[in-house]
Amino acid sequence: MAEPSLSLAPIGARRNVREQVAHALRAALVAGHMRPGEIYSAPALAARFGVSATPVREAMLDLAHEGLVETVPNKGFRVTDLSDRELDEITEIRLLIEVPTTVRAAGAAAARDLARLRPMAERIVAAAGEKDLIAYVEHDRRFHLELLSLAGNEHLVALVGELRARTRLYGLTRLADSGELTASAREHLTMLDLIAAADPDGLNRLMTAHIGHVRGSWAGRDERRPAHEGTRP
Repeated sequence: MAEPSLSLAPIGARRNVREQVAHALRAALVAGHMRPGEIYSAPALAARFGVSATPVREAMLDLAHEGLVETVPNKGFRVTDLSDRELDEITEIRLLIEVPTTVRAAGAAAARDLARLRPMAERIVAAAGEKDLIAYVEHDRRFHLELLSLAGNEHLVALVGELRARTRLYGLTRLADSGELTASAREHLTMLDLIAAADPDGLNRLMTAHIGHVRGSWAGRDERRPAHEGTRP
């Protein structure tokens, strides 16, 4: 079986290679670069990352514990599928948690926090312009979790991180090609402007729409699998 196409930037020499690989793989899963049902081997992924197979295998086992992939004996790891209903439920939970918590976090944000978050938001815009979807997803994750952390609830931040890892955005490639992803990326800068302007109502509306993208045009239902395949019940 031919190895499925997957574009991943080399990890390079970093302190915690296993963690860096796991983050990159989660981003690849969310962006749809790793597809449900496909089998990926640790040695092949390691070659793409430019690292040994051991940290990749360990990272994939971490993802298996999270239910994002499953082990296939003597072959590698298969990406698990999520039904549209499951993705809708994840989005509903994210709306219930992230919107009010972001507004609450905004009330606690100081000028130094906004100064720290703005470069993160700018990296999201840059990744969208470069059509680097894995970097886009990873920078987006970091931005939102850092913003939520200002509310002071570490367990909530961890839960949102897990929910984001289970999200699937198969429509990102099309949006990047059309330029629409850059417009969505700029919403992160607008969030910071609304926080600076002390506009919680505006931030509430923007966050609701922003997360709503996940099950709108970003979901890419038609791109999820070949037309002859149905949605798993």
